[in-house]
Amino acid sequence: MARRKYVVGNWKMNGLTGAIGEAQAIFAAAADHDGVDVAICPPFTLIGAMVAAAPGSAVGGQDCHNAASGAFTGSVAAPMLVDAGASLVIVGHSERREGYSESDVDVRAKAQAALGAGLSVILCVGEPRAVREAGGAIEYVLAQVAGSVPDDFDAARLAIAYEPIWAIGTGLVPTVGDVEAMHGAIRAALAGRFGAAAGEMRILYGGSVNGDNAAELLGAGDVDGALVGGASLTAAKFVPIVAAAAGL
Repeated sequence: MARRKYVVGNWKMNGLTGAIGEAQAIFAAAADHDGVDVAICPPFTLIGAMVAAAPGSAVGGQDCHNAASGAFTGSVAAPMLVDAGASLVIVGHSERREGYSESDVDVRAKAQAALGAGLSVILCVGEPRAVREAGGAIEYVLAQVAGSVPDDFDAARLAIAYEPIWAIGTGLVPTVGDVEAMHGAIRAALAGRFGAAAGEMRILYGGSVNGDNAAELLGAGDVDGALVGGASLTAAKFVPIVAAAAGL
């Protein structure tokens, strides 16, 4: 089935109030490519301001707790993201899995909490370089998919983002053949578990995506868009990726 391309910017721990202008420029340019869904996930501190500055645009969080409230100092709950104006959230990014020791069970609980609060979810999976070099990348990632993806949800509201850890922010990019093989394996695993509903789930690629390689990567089989890190911080770098998606 035909799935709309989806290009999402993950600003990570970058951006002060002055960066809102870049988001406005990105969303304004994205309006010229109405065949592509575009979203930005800024730091939590900027969600409300970004929503106010770009009404109707898709703004999201970068993480959420699995509880709706409680004594979890420094954490942000899914209902808080909704209250701030967010419509989506990223869970399971490798920087959370590795830096904060988040397990598949943790990621699954966060995804369930976010979906239950009405948010769309981008659930990240990806292998370290040693696993790729040892030939176990597909098995490793499929185990993450099996352990992290909830059992019951609206398929249209959950996307998988495949981000090989060794490609994030390094300039290293897997071959198109490797990307197609991984995305095809993820799609097959989802179909085996969820049947026809898997056809509604978008699978994004992330890891050193830029304006020069976006068309080739996004044109690969079963690649429905991109989760973009550093190149999403400015309109000058992010909009060419959106345009590449629109041209496919």
